[in-house]
Amino acid sequence: MEHSHGDPLGGIPPEASSAWPLWLRLALVLTTAFVAGIGFAQTGELSRRLRSGTVLLAAASAALSLVSIVAVNVNVFGGLGHAVLVSAVAVLLGKPRYARWVAGALIVLVVAETTVWTAGEGSSLQLVLDTAYVVAAVAWLGYALLDRSRPLWVFGGVLVVAGLIRLGTSGLVFDRRIYSTALGLVLLAAILVPVIGMLMSRTDTAKYTAGAVAAALVAWSAAAAVPAPPELPVPGVPVLVEASVAGQRVPVLISPHRPGRNLVHVPASAGAVQVSVPGRAPVNASPVAGAEGSWAEVDLPAGRGEVVVAKGSASASVDVDTGDQPGPSLATGVDGPECASAALGGLVAGVRQVLTRCPAAALSDEDADALRKLVSFLNSRGVKGITLVSDDSERSVRAAAVVRDAATNAGIRIGGDPRQDNALVAVAGWSVAASALPKVTAQQAEAPVHPHGIYVAPWLLNTPIGTSVTTFSVPLRFDPREESAVSYAVTVGNKFGGESPTIAGFHAWRGSVPATGAQIYAVAQVTAMPMGPDEVHAPGMPMIEELAGQWIAKATVVPVSAQLD
Repeated sequence: MEHSHGDPLGGIPPEASSAWPLWLRLALVLTTAFVAGIGFAQTGELSRRLRSGTVLLAAASAALSLVSIVAVNVNVFGGLGHAVLVSAVAVLLGKPRYARWVAGALIVLVVAETTVWTAGEGSSLQLVLDTAYVVAAVAWLGYALLDRSRPLWVFGGVLVVAGLIRLGTSGLVFDRRIYSTALGLVLLAAILVPVIGMLMSRTDTAKYTAGAVAAALVAWSAAAAVPAPPELPVPGVPVLVEASVAGQRVPVLISPHRPGRNLVHVPASAGAVQVSVPGRAPVNASPVAGAEGSWAEVDLPAGRGEVVVAKGSASASVDVDTGDQPGPSLATGVDGPECASAALGGLVAGVRQVLTRCPAAALSDEDADALRKLVSFLNSRGVKGITLVSDDSERSVRAAAVVRDAATNAGIRIGGDPRQDNALVAVAGWSVAASALPKVTAQQAEAPVHPHGIYVAPWLLNTPIGTSVTTFSVPLRFDPREESAVSYAVTVGNKFGGESPTIAGFHAWRGSVPATGAQIYAVAQVTAMPMGPDEVHAPGMPMIEELAGQWIAKATVVPVSAQLD
């Protein structure tokens, strides 16, 4: 059985398709470093053996640079320049005056190629460290093999100092990730191997010293391709990682990350997934009413442990550390997915906070006010009766009371015949609403019930509920088409396998903002009109049904009222 670790271990993905460019790059850096080092450090004629070996390495380096142009889309001019320079060094062996200049240019090119791989880190310090490490390593390689009279420990000292700074800025130095993650181990090698090389340089073991330097340079170069591991799991802070399972990157969310019952969530794009903890039978992750993706409930012990995510015979483990305190009571059960969605919104925004409460635990003042204004809106539309859909959660009970009080003040009856001037208002949680609303739609197809339409509480705006009925309306204090709402929708979709946005997640992602007025928004399913292959689309007509940033897949969300008084 394939058993790998997810990103908590910061490992290189096991897929050959993504790993082989790394090996190509490392081979290119290593062969080029030897050639550049010999060319830079030579002072006269070389031995036949060393000359032949250098020419062979130069040929390999030139070939690898040309292969890189085709195989990994390396810049054509950069690849050709690399091949020309490394070949020129080989031709000029034995002519130190000229070879040294060409080798210097080749070293500059190697530094540039190394910094390209770390450019995503966006740090000028990283550029300085790359330059210092590569130049010192290449020079040390050459002088270790050709001129042992030089103070080689100086080169080793540069490597050690650069490695220590890189490790210090990685955030791994003070926790167990320094020895339990691939990045930590690679950075340790980039520091410790040069120390070994300095000790070897005090003897006549030139080839062993050169080997140590080469290994250190490989470790440094590989560090740029090793993904940074996520933060260590913190008790009570839901865990969000990507696990490599069966050649697929699977986002995994574990909430509330406390001892006892926990929810493990994966996106629908993950396919069939099983979840288990050591010593327990695996649980199939399956859909939950009103929520996207697949969910599994598992019991986690107190303290450190792991959750195993499997697809067929392949699996990956996710580190957890639940502590010893209980989590929120609503973090699991029917209201658990909404609570997990709120946690996900904060995590994709980079906020790692202990989950202390869930949205269904209380009715916010903003939502209570929106529901009162919704009842006033219905009264202005001539609605005479309201059918309430609620459940026994604290938020729903309070919301139902708010609607009843507002309806009583407006002279609107609660309950009664749904066929006469009635509207349906759903203030339940995701699960109950997802079960009740399709039944109402089926009733509407057979008889004219709830002629004034279906209205839902703000927290019920999500794709599973939005696509369970043909149309409904919802009071919102933001426009789902505005920049921040679209940015959140795109972010959560990108970071969690195409997951759609939720109100709970949006509030956590956005943080505290000044309250604005509420408006009624209509949600309606839309089916794209099929077009022939040669037909011209009308201006503004979307070419596809699902666009990045949509709140409800294959549906429109548009305002149908002014701000409510």
